[in-house]
Amino acid sequence: MNVAIVTAGDEILAGSTTNTNATWLASRLTDRGNTVERILTVPDERALIAETVSAWADAFDAVIVTGGIGGTPDDVTVEAVADGLNRDLVVHERIRDELLEKSTAFREENPELVEEYDLHLDIDAAASIPDGATPLVTDEGWAPGCVVENVYVFAGIPEEMHAMFDLVAEEFQGAVVTRTIYTPAPEGSLHDVLEGVIDRYDVGVGSYPRGETQPGRIRVRGEDESTVDAAASWVRERIETVDDPPTE
Repeated sequence: MNVAIVTAGDEILAGSTTNTNATWLASRLTDRGNTVERILTVPDERALIAETVSAWADAFDAVIVTGGIGGTPDDVTVEAVADGLNRDLVVHERIRDELLEKSTAFREENPELVEEYDLHLDIDAAASIPDGATPLVTDEGWAPGCVVENVYVFAGIPEEMHAMFDLVAEEFQGAVVTRTIYTPAPEGSLHDVLEGVIDRYDVGVGSYPRGETQPGRIRVRGEDESTVDAAASWVRERIETVDDPPTE
């Protein structure tokens, strides 16, 4: 599958929040054999999000939008997705009932917090999703995500986003196979090998230079596993390699 990722949030563009969601999603999607072709961060602007969703839903197999589904005025993502797909925003009655239960339980479990602060929980707004969408409800968060056509709407809080992705992860099954080769060699010394493997095999190759504490990486990718394995072996025979670095 060819996938595009849209992260919505003024705080990301301001640099006050690091966009770990896009990196996490791209890694998980790639591991499942998908190809991430676009990653875009946009402000919390309803019209811009809608325009992006409308264009990208036609251009890609799937579009994932994260952020802006909470209960504050700047959370406009769900409305924007409905606009972009020309759908009405409707209150999902089952979600509304579940949120009422969750709200009641929260107030009973946190009486001092409720007494100290004037909590405003707009149940109908939180339970509203595009008409015909499938809700994504998790225990980790308040407002649900949803799936409508080929657009997936996830929360922006990482833990909530991870839980929502897990609900639909099996829908992202791609055919791309990847092999990663680690090398201490400087990238400038790899030109002939990289050019050679592309000439000999029907694969894509990416080179990522080494850092102070990490080796360089060569990633070989394609849709035929035997071809990818042969190309990776060809590369390994011609460069210095090291073991896979530990996962951080």
